Amino acid sequence: MSCQPASRFRILVVEDDPGASLEVRAALEDHGFEVECVPTGFEGLLRATNGEFDAVVLDRMLPDLDGLSILATLRNIGKRTPVLILSALDAVDERIRGLRAGGDDYLVKPFDGLELIARLNAQLRRSGAAANGARGEAVLRIGDLTLDTRTRAVERAGETVDLKPREYSLLEFLMRHAGEIVTRTMLLESVWNYHFNSPTNAIDMHVSNLRRKLSLGGRLSPLIVTVRNSGYLIHACP
Repeated sequence: MSCQPASRFRILVVEDDPGASLEVRAALEDHGFEVECVPTGFEGLLRATNGEFDAVVLDRMLPDLDGLSILATLRNIGKRTPVLILSALDAVDERIRGLRAGGDDYLVKPFDGLELIARLNAQLRRSGAAANGARGEAVLRIGDLTLDTRTRAVERAGETVDLKPREYSLLEFLMRHAGEIVTRTMLLESVWNYHFNSPTNAIDMHVSNLRRKLSLGGRLSPLIVTVRNSGYLIHACP
């Protein structure tokens, strides 16, 4: 749904299950990524160590070498390539273990392909910003909406939009993912800093308030769209 074609990032997929590997490959290639898949932990470690990849999608449980062992080895030798862990282990302590071991994100199986793409794109943006020594653009723009990250000022059609701190963080995250579906889980982890599923309706409430404020009391068209059973999308194109 983005306005620009995807960049040809190279992704290494380490997954021993043929069906899951095929599913990941199909999702990535459909969005313009170059993909290499390997079925074992030892092959994954070898390719991740010696190959030039922009990110790694790493299965948590592999028959020959545990995913966390691969991750620890990569970090110990100084490899900072973003790693997204895939796992059927959904307990909070398992997610924490994965993140503490050096994982950049943790996605539980079964997963939605769009969420996989959105999370991977987020990691690629962060790694690119880190390599450039910056978080990205100082002023974000979508149509007649602007957000200045230096002053935290938000304007639409030349009018100031007053936002609460959480609403501002929510808007900045959405604008940095313009044109992508952002899931509630992503918002919980990135805006609320919750790395587990939460039954709270706080996200829906904040999005509703933000949507109303950005429409300037209903005078302008809403920019944030709810994607049924997926999450939210802020339009990147007029």
